[in-house]
Amino acid sequence: MNIADIVQRSDTTPGRIFDWTIIGLIMISIVTLSIDTLPDLPQPLQSILAISEFVVMGLFTLEYCLRVATAPRKLGYIFSFYGVVDLLAIVPFYLSLGTIDAQVLRIVRLFRIIRILKLTRYSRAMNRFQKAVVLAKEEIVLFSGITAVLLYLAAFGIYHFEHTTQPEAFPSVLHSLWWATATLTTVGYGDVYPVTTGGRLFTFVILMCGLGIVAVPTGLVAAALSKVRQNEEREEIR
Repeated sequence: MNIADIVQRSDTTPGRIFDWTIIGLIMISIVTLSIDTLPDLPQPLQSILAISEFVVMGLFTLEYCLRVATAPRKLGYIFSFYGVVDLLAIVPFYLSLGTIDAQVLRIVRLFRIIRILKLTRYSRAMNRFQKAVVLAKEEIVLFSGITAVLLYLAAFGIYHFEHTTQPEAFPSVLHSLWWATATLTTVGYGDVYPVTTGGRLFTFVILMCGLGIVAVPTGLVAAALSKVRQNEEREEIR
């Protein structure tokens, strides 16, 4: 058995061992990232966390290189979803080693959490979800466009009703987008709310539309997931 079979296949014992090793490294990385945010860590623990980070990232880098080297279509893997995730999981670590501004360094370190997405490679359910999204992509794109239009109309409408009464809360249509987003997603933080009768009636209409915004994409993805599951069952029977 060659390296390609171990890295690219999960239906063999060496391949499963390789996959579970990577999963273990991801979990270790997530735990160390969380511990690293605790204040006033003792120096010995900081050293252990730093060594763990170096080792894990070294192994992630080796994994990425092996996947590129053994991929049937190297560019296809590099620019695929998993290829981009694997690359983004290691790039922040190497960027943090250089001499960069402290603010930029904090942003770079924030992106280290992307490595948790590596777990999606080993989840059959996540793979099924990805297929479902691809299957319903046209409907999702269409609905996203409708949502964007509705978001703007909601911001414009609430500005029309509330600007005169609450100029500090709704100074412009762009400022009103925050209220529109919170209302359409039915989050309702409550920091900005209508006080006029027209504004409240308009909010009621937007809340009803918001319920549909939550329900429709859920239904689309659920239907696509069901179809993907049925297709997999048919293939297994064959």
